[in-house]
Amino acid sequence: MTTTLRPAEPLQQNPDGTRSRRYQVCVNSRPVGEIRLGTSPDLGDSVARIIDLRIAEPDRRRGRGTVAALAAEEVARGWGCTRIETTVPATADAGLRLLAALGYTVRNRRMEKRLGTTPPELPSGGRARPMTEAEFEVWRVTESERYARTWSERGVPEAAARAKARDDHRRLLPHGLATDGVLFSVLEHGGSRVGVLWVALRDDGAFVFDVETDAAHRGRGHGRTLMLLAERQAIEARLPVLGLNVFAGNTPAERLYASLGYEPVTHSLTKPLL
Repeated sequence: MTTTLRPAEPLQQNPDGTRSRRYQVCVNSRPVGEIRLGTSPDLGDSVARIIDLRIAEPDRRRGRGTVAALAAEEVARGWGCTRIETTVPATADAGLRLLAALGYTVRNRRMEKRLGTTPPELPSGGRARPMTEAEFEVWRVTESERYARTWSERGVPEAAARAKARDDHRRLLPHGLATDGVLFSVLEHGGSRVGVLWVALRDDGAFVFDVETDAAHRGRGHGRTLMLLAERQAIEARLPVLGLNVFAGNTPAERLYASLGYEPVTHSLTKPLL
């Protein structure tokens, strides 16, 4: 039996600048599922993404999804893409196994924690205060550089990584420190600055965009204090959930978040197209 992709629509040029197309997954011309392939809104036309892949229940566990994913890679190469990515729920064990077998690796995980109604107390000796405008300007420069470097270390071309850092900060912080719904905090301990925190307050929950302990003060529990501060801010805003993103390989952060009760929600995976 031959598994192929059959276009289900013309190539779409989307308002966000990406392109996408739906395909039927066919076995000997018989439709057994659907796959939607597109380009990345964040990383540009050189990065493809599998937006959706579904195989009908009677045809699962027969390798249809594997062949469809491989065929999608060929389409992406034809588009000129050099990398392909996808995001799957953390509970999708079969999908994670399939992608691992095809050579995808986890790039980052989104994690969440359901919050109670009582704000946690911060450990003694720690004091949080709002970030000043001068501190924000220094933070913006250094954080943009660090953020771009994080992406380039994971295979994103340097120019694209820098563009993503610039565009993300412009989108998320259009008015800088005065942007509505964002909290920038500085944590002090014993009179010294030890770390910073950036939390966004949204209708459906809060999100930690940056939590960073200053290099000279790492390994002393300040990261945990910063995360407790984030929980406190979310609860005081009456938000039910706190989310964050962690890059694969950041083992200390993953351990910290797990110890605080955060659980993976989605995995973002990536693969170079050689």
